[in-house]
Amino acid sequence: MVPQARKEAFTAVTPHPSSARAIPIEGDADPELRPSRAGANRRGRSLFGPSWFAAVMGTGIVANAAVTLPQSLSGLRAAATVVWSGAGLLLVVLAAGYVRQRALRLHAADPMQAQFFGAPAVALLTVGAGALQLGQPVIGTRAALAASWALWSLGTALGLATACAVPYLMITRHRFAPDAAFGGWLMPVVPPLVSATTGALLVPHTPAGQPRLALLLGCYAMFGLGLVAVLLVLAMIYSRLVHHDAPAGATVPTVWIGLGALGQVVTGLGVLATAAEGALPVPYAHGAAVLALLGGVAVWGFAMLWLALAAALTVRELRAGLPFAPTWWSFIFPLGACVTGTSALAARIGSQVFAWGAVVLYTVLAAAWVVVAYRSVRHLAAHVGGRVLEE
Repeated sequence: MVPQARKEAFTAVTPHPSSARAIPIEGDADPELRPSRAGANRRGRSLFGPSWFAAVMGTGIVANAAVTLPQSLSGLRAAATVVWSGAGLLLVVLAAGYVRQRALRLHAADPMQAQFFGAPAVALLTVGAGALQLGQPVIGTRAALAASWALWSLGTALGLATACAVPYLMITRHRFAPDAAFGGWLMPVVPPLVSATTGALLVPHTPAGQPRLALLLGCYAMFGLGLVAVLLVLAMIYSRLVHHDAPAGATVPTVWIGLGALGQVVTGLGVLATAAEGALPVPYAHGAAVLALLGGVAVWGFAMLWLALAAALTVRELRAGLPFAPTWWSFIFPLGACVTGTSALAARIGSQVFAWGAVVLYTVLAAAWVVVAYRSVRHLAAHVGGRVLEE
């Protein structure tokens, strides 16, 4: 047991992730926008945190998931291309603004903000995958492939750095109360999973032989890194949920990040198995296909359990008045990963249950994206107003 005095000391020095007040709510001064020690630079400029890159993640996955659907509507691909273009533009704007404000060290010192350093990496990877899947008619095949390689390389490097650096900071610098675990703890360790999935799309575009084999094995290694880390964090989050008070306020949407991690596992197994067909010897390629189907269905089942749990907690909080916060983007990418995972299973086995399940989930995803995007615009208009970041 933690002595009461020591527990109070922990709480005093650390923003409490399980508290609704630890994350900005509509009507409050946004910690990501208001001047503060971790939210403003020396000149008092307003800063935004890395969690806003989740808007790029969510917008990009809406476009990418449309490509994977087993049942496609007329004009859906064209609409997805427009959405992907918007995600790319938003990525450029946010990246330029974040680099310009030079707040990396401030956010690294903040136990809450540091968790979302994985969001820029996943944003890069998501837009890069869209370039390969949707960008060719717009910018040409060579440019689309070059953009995909560049964004994947940068996103992978940043994601691996985040997966190592943030846990190190949590161990050596940050202090947490016993009930501090929340869905945001998954963000630093999810990028390698996304790198494995998006990297598998590039395997057929890699020279045959050792280069192609090296890329595929590297993707499997990153998949293993992300999978084990995600399972460890999910166990901590589940323990927090059952041993302490239920999450409240703007923390509730972060529970959905667990669904995104599980959906990414299912998607990764399927895409890696497809890539293995041209890179691994036949017995191992067949083994990857078996793992993608049986392992994918098993993880998908657990994902549905997490979906039900997250949905129930969200409905419970909606009845109490769920406030808007940037964490609402935590609804979007997880749903998108669930769509891509379900679509991968439908394509592999030809199951109509999974095929129509993917369509239903995508419909929910598109509707949720519209709502969250609209509320985000309102939120920024209310909190930022006409202010412009100065030099």
